[in-house]
Amino acid sequence: MSLPHAILTALLEKPSSGLELTRRFDRSIGYFWSSTHQQIYRELGKLEQAGYIRALPSAVPARGQKKEYEVLPAGRDELAAWVDTAEDPKPLRSALLLRLRAAAVVGGRGLREELERHLGLHRRQLDEYLEIETRDFPPERRSAEADRLRHLVLRGGIDLERFWVQWLTHALEELSEPAGE
Repeated sequence: MSLPHAILTALLEKPSSGLELTRRFDRSIGYFWSSTHQQIYRELGKLEQAGYIRALPSAVPARGQKKEYEVLPAGRDELAAWVDTAEDPKPLRSALLLRLRAAAVVGGRGLREELERHLGLHRRQLDEYLEIETRDFPPERRSAEADRLRHLVLRGGIDLERFWVQWLTHALEELSEPAGE
């Protein structure tokens, strides 16, 4: 996935200004495709230059006024072509797992605390996802394909957070046992 495609997706869901888009990113797409506000604004300029989006005309032109963007047909075509493209899974990159591997070589004094901190973070994220699921995806709202697809994305996040909670719990138990048992 790429940031331009994430932005096109968000703008097709709802035309937005750059500021509104970054706020929406923080509350939705950002859960699985993070980006800084500067990256989003930079990419908006590139998408506009490529003819994929345009700034909507303003009723009252004023300097410094926020631009609201919409996706043009070329942008929709680009996103549709990207959706239909096969892509292999990317290898997992985890600084935490790398630190554990490094600790096996050089030792590590704060590993337990770091694992506990990560466990707390993943538990909170799981709780947040479960709240979103209850609020936004009651059983009666899961009939439309668009809602089912959005719910599947959320379920992926829920399952991933459950994995981390389970793995971190196991890791902490493993590190609590005396070596060699």
